[in-house]
Amino acid sequence: MNYIVPDSAFLHELADAADQQTLPRFRAQTNLHVGNKPKEGFRFDPVTDADREAERVMRDIITARYPEHAIMGEEFGVTGSGPLQWVLDPVDGTRPFLCGLPIWGTLIGLTVEGRARIGMMDQPFTRERFWADGEQAWHQGAQGTTRLQTRRGVALEQAIFHTTSPEPVLRFPAINFAALEASTLMIRYGGECYAMAMLAAGQIDLCLEYALQPYDIVALVPIIEQAGGVVTTIDGGRPESGGHILASGCPFLHEQALRILNR
Repeated sequence: MNYIVPDSAFLHELADAADQQTLPRFRAQTNLHVGNKPKEGFRFDPVTDADREAERVMRDIITARYPEHAIMGEEFGVTGSGPLQWVLDPVDGTRPFLCGLPIWGTLIGLTVEGRARIGMMDQPFTRERFWADGEQAWHQGAQGTTRLQTRRGVALEQAIFHTTSPEPVLRFPAINFAALEASTLMIRYGGECYAMAMLAAGQIDLCLEYALQPYDIVALVPIIEQAGGVVTTIDGGRPESGGHILASGCPFLHEQALRILNR
């Protein structure tokens, strides 16, 4: 069935509203309340009023414009039902947000019958946006607006590999992280959603994340795919439900990395 999918202007409208809640609270300790959400495997999982208020304003705009659309958000769960669902992470990377590091982002995605169709990663402090309009992926920044293109044809031994934190590596010994790390040019840590955007931009070749929720990945899937990359679970399935996720700049590299991780 064909559905009417909002255009990318609506993604920008949602991001503009979120920016008004997140940016004034970034690097402003006197203007930020920090709480802790219990989460298995973490003794501290922060949540701030920037998270809550940014999601709240985006929900209000979506509900007013598209009341028939469902919404899933990190802070307020799932509301509504139907084939079109917005998936929101108002501050993906709350830890770097608290550290004053501009590698967090607001993630805004839309699924159609469970498959990610359009999405945006908005980083208001650096004034960058990465988005996919359903056909192509784009970057807007200091040098204007350009199409995103993943790096293609790179050999595994020349690939740049990223994961946000080394902490899960020991918790999931069945995933052959060490072998993939040894097969690539270098490993870097700590990039959060910004690293996934850099994969879409051709700066990073492989991103592995161990325990993503749908709101951590849905917005990034169309950006990477429409830039020429591949995103799956490590067993090769669709990534929209989260879990162990691998993103790669090209299909051949993705197949090689999956074989190693599952060896």
